[in-house]
Amino acid sequence: MITDLDTPYRGGFVGKEHRFALSVYFEDTDAYGIVYYANYLKFMERARSDMVRAVGVDQAAELHASGSAYAVVEVDIKYRKPARLGDDLQVVSTVEQVRASSVDIHQRVMRGPELLTDARVTAAFLDGEGRPRRQPKDWVAKFNAIAAQG
Repeated sequence: MITDLDTPYRGGFVGKEHRFALSVYFEDTDAYGIVYYANYLKFMERARSDMVRAVGVDQAAELHASGSAYAVVEVDIKYRKPARLGDDLQVVSTVEQVRASSVDIHQRVMRGPELLTDARVTAAFLDGEGRPRRQPKDWVAKFNAIAAQG
C-alpha cells in the first residue's frame, strides 16, 4: 500500500456523522497511562475543526477578512470510561442545531463500539470584539444540509 505521508490525516462524513480517528500518545496521558481529562476537549476540538473544514467553511479566510471566528461558549461533557496509552479512538460529531450565530454539536469519543466521552458543544460565531454575530448564510446552509442528512 502506497500512501502520501506528506498529506495530513483528514476525517470525513458517514451520513450525517463526521468521524475523526486518532491515537492516544504518551503526551495525552497521566502517570498511569490514562488520558488526562482535559485532553478529550483537545481531541474534540481537532475533530470539530476538521468537520468545519470538511463542509467547506474556511475559518482562516473569514478570520483574516472580518476578524470573526467560532469560539466554544458552552460544553456539557460526561466522562464514561477512560482511554489509555496506545488506544485508537474515533471522535464522532453531529450537528444538532444551527442558529443565526451559533452551532450545537454532539461529540462522542469512541474506542471501537465503547462510548468513552459524550459531549454537547455550542460554538458561537463572534466578531473581532468577542460579540456574537450572524454566521455567513452559506455556512448556515452547509451546516443545515449536514444536520438533515440521514
